Amino acid sequence: MPYRPNLRPTKRTASTPGRGGRRAGLCAVLLTGVVTAVSAVGAVGQAAAADTGTTPATVRSEARVTAAVLDLDHPAAKPQVRGKDLPYDTASIVKVDILSALLLQAQDAGRTLTQQERTLAEAMIEHSDNDAANALWREIGLAPGLKAANKRLGLSSTVGGTGGLWGLTRTTASDQIGLLRAVFATEGTASATESALTTTSRTYIRTLMTRIATDQSWGVSAAADSGWALKNGWLQRATTGLWDINSVGQVTSGTHHYLVAVLSDGNTSMAGGIKAVESAARTAVTSARAAG
Repeated sequence: MPYRPNLRPTKRTASTPGRGGRRAGLCAVLLTGVVTAVSAVGAVGQAAAADTGTTPATVRSEARVTAAVLDLDHPAAKPQVRGKDLPYDTASIVKVDILSALLLQAQDAGRTLTQQERTLAEAMIEHSDNDAANALWREIGLAPGLKAANKRLGLSSTVGGTGGLWGLTRTTASDQIGLLRAVFATEGTASATESALTTTSRTYIRTLMTRIATDQSWGVSAAADSGWALKNGWLQRATTGLWDINSVGQVTSGTHHYLVAVLSDGNTSMAGGIKAVESAARTAVTSARAAG
């Protein structure tokens, strides 16, 4: 299926999370659309497993945001990073990495994805479905499987969450640009590089990222004036009440295509985090356009 940029309007507002945010685990923590549930490998609610011993009333934190951008159509372009390129929890943006690992394993086996795998992959990316992510996380071999795939994809600063805690994978904005480059920097772009993923695999990932559920199509799309493809992640930490808000993808601005990764944590609300991420995305793309 040929890749076509998402041409829906790019003006986004925070809205009620989709079904990925209504999965098991809401009874323990408000963990919308990201990492929840007791998986078959014995994982408990992802944020609850990492956060212990502090209550929201006693915790104070200043939000931080890091943005990275790469102009795909500039022959000499290098990623620009705004903010400290330190590790953040991925929340649901890791689902793009999980799908990439699944496709690499299928390529190695000389096969295409099964219908069940495709159903799970599409639910995981388009609707941020956590049950689907749990199943595919186990299928790729948990964190060791992700690590093996990331070595081939050129990611050096991404560490998979332990056990079933895929949402507590740690990554940097520059590593996310590396992953996006493996997916989007294909033939016909000035910054194209050889990718471990086949053309068919890359097209599949890109296509799913243009079909994000309407209530989840915020984030880096705010920097686009026409097409976009993205995946978001959002997670409220159990003990602090603060939010991790992340967004990664490709946007079209003017005549160029940009890879954008914005990671944030310490946000006091989901809506506030989305606003900060979208502002950082717009600033990053504007800066890249000026440099180009």
